[in-house]
Amino acid sequence: MKKLRATTGCFLLCFLLAASFCSCAQNRKNASAKKPTIIFVTGDHEYSGEATLPLVAAELEKNYGFQTKFLKAFPDHNSEENIPGLEALKEADVAVFFLRWRRLPANQVKYIEDYLKTGKPVVGFRTTTHAFNYPKGHELEKWNSFGELVFNAPPGWGGKANHTHYGHKSTTDVTIIPEASKNPILTGVGNNFHASSWLYKVLPDYPAKGSTWLLTGHPINPDKKDATDQPVAWTGKNSYGAKFFITTLGHPEDFSQEPFQRLVINAIHWAAGKPIPKKWAGKMDISVPYRQ
Repeated sequence: MKKLRATTGCFLLCFLLAASFCSCAQNRKNASAKKPTIIFVTGDHEYSGEATLPLVAAELEKNYGFQTKFLKAFPDHNSEENIPGLEALKEADVAVFFLRWRRLPANQVKYIEDYLKTGKPVVGFRTTTHAFNYPKGHELEKWNSFGELVFNAPPGWGGKANHTHYGHKSTTDVTIIPEASKNPILTGVGNNFHASSWLYKVLPDYPAKGSTWLLTGHPINPDKKDATDQPVAWTGKNSYGAKFFITTLGHPEDFSQEPFQRLVINAIHWAAGKPIPKKWAGKMDISVPYRQ
């Protein structure tokens, strides 16, 4: 009888240990599953998105409970026809784009298109308004309007919307639009800050109807006499039915500023459906030079 009780006790102990192990493993799996996956897609000639955004990604992982993956043009930022790894978008909860005048092959664009068709959220920076630049008549020419299709922005540089900027020597005073002051994305951003980005012209036809303006920019020392204030950040729903956030700011010096950092961190939380952080983890150390 004693031997039977000992055997039973040993079996019970093993069962409990196994159950505990399985429970811990499941908890770890569940904890990992709750972390939104952010996929960053970069490739621009000028603004060092492939250097600034990895620092944002690291901060999201370290302090805000995200998992991230970073994709960039290969072999360098000037490579317009190759961003390896875009199949990672299949895993994305949010896709973040910082692109400029790419001519990716059809098989790579297909990964982007497939993601967009899921209706999942997107975030965009500056030159993403003119992410692609295929020649007239090319089978992928419609993607030159990426900005309009995905971010309610002008359909590429120049063109019918006269999408342009106010000169490389100009800068921008940024102010919260009063009607948007309680928008959670603007938490901790402050009422105004100065950006190194020269102001992009998007008015009068963009942002497209249905967009919510968050920030406006006032041009400082513009090279055009008719320069006027323009929206520099807005949200909305795009042609795929997905919610988005975009800012036409994105100069590397903008990323060194705490108001802009908070805007970016907040926007990614918002896009992922996570509450805006109640506690700011602190200013990030981002010091990336402008290329030109």
